[in-house]
Amino acid sequence: MSGGLRHGTWEPLPAARWEDAFLSGNGHHGALVFGDPNSDRVIVTHHTLVRPNGGEHARPPRLAGELLAVQDRLLAGDLTAAESFTDGRPLQWVQPFHPAFRIRLRRPSGTWHSYRRRVDFSTGETTAACADWSSRVFVSRADDVIVQHVTAPGLTLDVCLDHRLPGAPAGLGVDHGALLTAEGAVLSLRARYPGGDRAYTGVTLIAVTGGTTALAPPGVRVTGADAVLLLTRVRRHTGEPDPTAEARALRDLLTERTYDDLLDRHLPPHRTAYHRVTLDLHGDPAERALPGSELLKRPRSTALLERLFAAGRHHLLSSSGLLPPRLTGLWTGDWNTAWSGAFTTDANLNLQTASAAAADLPEVSEALARLVQAQLPDWRENARAIFGTRGAVAPAHTDGESGRAYHFSREYPLHLWTAGADWLLKPLVDHDETRGAQDPRTAAALAEAARFYEDFLTRTDARGHLVVVPSYSPENRPANGSWGALNAAMDLSAARHALRTAAAYHPGTPEAERWQALADRLPPHRINADGALAEWAWPGLEDTYDHRHLSHLYAVWPLDEIDPHDTPDLAAAAHRALVLRGAENDSAHGHLHHALIAARLGDGERAARALAGVLDGDFFHASLMSAHYPNRDVYNADAAHTLPAVLIEMLVRSTPDRLVLLPALPAAYPEGELRGVRTRFGAGLDLAWSNGTATALLRPTRTLRVELRTSSGARPLDLVAGEDRVLELEAW
Repeated sequence: MSGGLRHGTWEPLPAARWEDAFLSGNGHHGALVFGDPNSDRVIVTHHTLVRPNGGEHARPPRLAGELLAVQDRLLAGDLTAAESFTDGRPLQWVQPFHPAFRIRLRRPSGTWHSYRRRVDFSTGETTAACADWSSRVFVSRADDVIVQHVTAPGLTLDVCLDHRLPGAPAGLGVDHGALLTAEGAVLSLRARYPGGDRAYTGVTLIAVTGGTTALAPPGVRVTGADAVLLLTRVRRHTGEPDPTAEARALRDLLTERTYDDLLDRHLPPHRTAYHRVTLDLHGDPAERALPGSELLKRPRSTALLERLFAAGRHHLLSSSGLLPPRLTGLWTGDWNTAWSGAFTTDANLNLQTASAAAADLPEVSEALARLVQAQLPDWRENARAIFGTRGAVAPAHTDGESGRAYHFSREYPLHLWTAGADWLLKPLVDHDETRGAQDPRTAAALAEAARFYEDFLTRTDARGHLVVVPSYSPENRPANGSWGALNAAMDLSAARHALRTAAAYHPGTPEAERWQALADRLPPHRINADGALAEWAWPGLEDTYDHRHLSHLYAVWPLDEIDPHDTPDLAAAAHRALVLRGAENDSAHGHLHHALIAARLGDGERAARALAGVLDGDFFHASLMSAHYPNRDVYNADAAHTLPAVLIEMLVRSTPDRLVLLPALPAAYPEGELRGVRTRFGAGLDLAWSNGTATALLRPTRTLRVELRTSSGARPLDLVAGEDRVLELEAW
């Protein structure tokens, strides 16, 4: 395995559950690979596969005409007023993500020995082998196709495409096709959703070396072969597709190419991206050699953290392309995916993509930018319909197709959430800072967010400060109020950041001057009677501490508004709020969000405890994909994708003019190396620490002065583009 077991994982048995299947993907297609020598299965997924459920026609509520009256009532002290700010519709979920089908490959039953299955994170290839059989699978970034190669002496194999996965709707209209060709065969599966003409089609080209191929409806039987190569693609569509055209494209792909040729075309984009950043915690070699399921039983193992860091990078990269990762990344084996397998944007999506800029995965940032750009017209519709404004308001849930804010209820009035555009644009701003250039798409979207605030922020308090009303802190409410309130801390921070950042992206314009002036009129954060940063800055609103979300600390992470070095009093209040925060239902995203904020506040031991809440809680499947709840309950990518960001934040923090080294290093990680991270002032960084000392190698791409902060204090650091800089420092 390339790079040793830090860059892959293995198991001594095939996967018995789809949750334990090894994962491959290219940001478009996904594959869940079981690796069973006698009855193998590869579940095929695609980012576009969402089942129509009415959400495709849903629109945001038209409430703008009622906004002024609701604001009046809230400002007058009616804390339940926003509950009437609705059109009374029942809760409508976004279109649920689902699997396409599974490729089934059956051999005559027999015993096997010397078995091992593994996944190489650096190549994206999954393999399974025993004494007389092997299977290799990857999803090509170069050719957008799922590639599988099976070998065995005198191979006899029944192959079919099987849609019968858990939760498949009874009304799904399925047609199978099988055609013999000179190379072997072509299989197709067309599935039409109930009640319309929307459908998807999968095509698998089977190329056989040696032996014979015969029809065996609904698939084919291969007899006496040396090897079988399968190429699979899925397309979402309306109307009738032409499977033969897809088959011709796959045959063209095979012309004078072998499995290894196709793999060689795929490796440069995947391997280059994966290896940009690596983490070595000097794990025990004996533990590094363990299968993943055994290593997970050692939650304090540094070898486990190394492998989870590597797996998180692989899974995040593999699920990002056409779209960023869903709640389940790019994978599911069940049509009844929790929370519709959506993009939940009020916490989960940003947590999953939190490492993109620092961990040098521009592929992830580009996927997020693509989602924002495609949905910006729907964001504008949300602003007009709900609030009667120009600009853009992002939804809290999306299926990847619609960006309209129609998923809400009384208990979850997500249509009141106005911070979403800034929250989703902040990672793209970080990406721009890292590369030293402003993306015009980000600039345009920031301007839309600022225009919304320009029209929305019209009410003031007795001191002349602007009031965000109604205001919603996902997904919490005041202890003495209702869900729609006033001046949620997240809303204040998001408005300030969106306005000031939009102004910075549009310098010297009249709009920029107006936006900056508007930001300056927003109220400060409030510190409550417990000494904690209040979740609502409006006087009299009491905090609800036991909650999984930490939206009120948005100013700490991912923003730089509250920082221990610049705003120590607010940082102390934010830390107090973090200490008081409960874990509620033990959601993985809550624990790791807590860890990210603790790291920003310089509390390494608290960050480590929050991380341990996930490592101790049996959140990871043998695939090293994670669950939403302890004891591997509900397949979910939050922990898997967020964990690398937590470890990086403990070791390195940067802003456009500051570098903080080892800001929250816990005692549990006394030595290690982090290589290849990117800073927001445009330098690459390698960091090594051991025995209380550390060495950092900076590779700047810009000439500038930044502030360097370490355990020894602060000092200026002058960097020159193209000139490496080595720093020696104390680690504690």
